Amino acid sequence: MTLALSATAQSNCTVSGDSVRVSLITCYPGQEIYELYGHTELRVVTAESDIVYNYGTFDFRTPNFMYRFVKGETDYMVMGYPSMYLYVGYDNRKIVEQVLNLTPEEARKVQRALEVNALPENRTYRYNYVLDNCSTRPRDIIEAAISTSICYHDDDVSTTFRTMMHHYNANYAWQQLGIDLALGSGLDYPIGLHEQMFAPITLMQAFGNATVERHGKQEPLVAQTITLSPGSDEGYILPPTPWYAQPLTIAIALLLSGIALSLCDVRRLKVCRIADSALFTIYSLAGSLVAFLVFVSTHEATSPNYNLLWIHPLHIIPAVLVWIKSAEKVVYCYHFLNFAELLLTMLLWWALPQCANVAFFPLMALPAVRSLSYLVIRHKCNNEKTPRSKCERKKGK
Repeated sequence: MTLALSATAQSNCTVSGDSVRVSLITCYPGQEIYELYGHTELRVVTAESDIVYNYGTFDFRTPNFMYRFVKGETDYMVMGYPSMYLYVGYDNRKIVEQVLNLTPEEARKVQRALEVNALPENRTYRYNYVLDNCSTRPRDIIEAAISTSICYHDDDVSTTFRTMMHHYNANYAWQQLGIDLALGSGLDYPIGLHEQMFAPITLMQAFGNATVERHGKQEPLVAQTITLSPGSDEGYILPPTPWYAQPLTIAIALLLSGIALSLCDVRRLKVCRIADSALFTIYSLAGSLVAFLVFVSTHEATSPNYNLLWIHPLHIIPAVLVWIKSAEKVVYCYHFLNFAELLLTMLLWWALPQCANVAFFPLMALPAVRSLSYLVIRHKCNNEKTPRSKCERKKGK
């Protein structure tokens, strides 16, 4: 682990007198979940100090950290530390420094803003993963300090938050499945370059192409680009998830197993209550988490979430009542409504303003198949032509 600046960085970080040099530091993606999008920091160099400001720190020891994080109370902090620690935790990851073309007064504005932000009484802020994060905060400070507006020279390329997340999660299929399940249609509206800067690499590229007006002409925002640590432009990430371990593969395997079990149940006119109880309990628990995010969490884009149409807490009804003989009519009505609702959801999802993970469709079909098999079995058992001895209900099961 490198604790000191490289020779290249050292040779470019000297300033004289009361000068202030401000740089945007971009760390490329890493292997951990919280590293997949990369990281942004600001570096301020004077004759007396060389400080890096990081808006991406948080404390796991905070009481009820996980509950508060899921609820949306994501309190992050900005901290300043000597640049000799810049590389700590970034082994094998590319790090790029962009020295910004700021006037002396603009550079001092950035320095003062960061020093004030890093005070104990000011350093905590409510983190938002797409609108207010370690990348957007440095951008906003730079924009506020520059006396003229920054021209980003974007190509007016529109995308969505979810599309960008898919790019960074390309090798992490299960991570993306969780994001697609937990976050709703708020990730699927078109966004311009300014919103795309929630991703550090996009911010770095935007700054690299940006200009500011100086003395009646446009000058580059970035005066110098330095590679502090070499590495892949793709980041130091894990290889893709093998096809046999992908969510879609697992979902299809589960669906095929459900179809096979349902055909067996229909043939013998018996509902496998253990399988249904387990399946709908799992869907109910997952649906409870989605419902919590929709109705309680203040996270960005958790509501509305149309996944509640197929995975929701009400699945606990058949999971429990399938064991109660007197509740047979209630279970029948539930499965009728569940099958109809799931079928419509699968057929009409294209009309909803929310993109679905491709693995969702076999996962939607699985409970639909189990509901259909229950309806078919009960229909046959209620048919006078079916021998009563074959029906599970007539056997007292």
